[in-house]
Amino acid sequence: MTKLFPLLQLQSQNAQRVELQLHISADIHYFAGHFPQAPVLAGVTQLHWVVHYSKQYFAGLHEVISVEVLKFQLMIRPEDVLTLQLELSNSNTTLFTYLKDGQKVASGRLKWSLQPDA
Repeated sequence: MTKLFPLLQLQSQNAQRVELQLHISADIHYFAGHFPQAPVLAGVTQLHWVVHYSKQYFAGLHEVISVEVLKFQLMIRPEDVLTLQLELSNSNTTLFTYLKDGQKVASGRLKWSLQPDA
């Protein structure tokens, strides 16, 4: 079975903020071919995980409208342990930060459309 997500541990959660610990194991599918001699987790994968976990932990988010102030500062490699901080600002904006050993790895802001009323 293809492994697409890291091992996850919820650190803290409230209505507007979630902090997750992610263990980035070497067998995650996204390392395949990127790059064989020195594997690095692609930025698009990091963004995919932010979208996935934002929708999982914050109700009402529908589709990403825009990605803003996106910054990748450090590489993520196999066996890294990261903290992912997600914060819901207003009802349609997610602020995110990936940290490794207290250093910022990546950060940005997602604007969302909201789920239509059922």
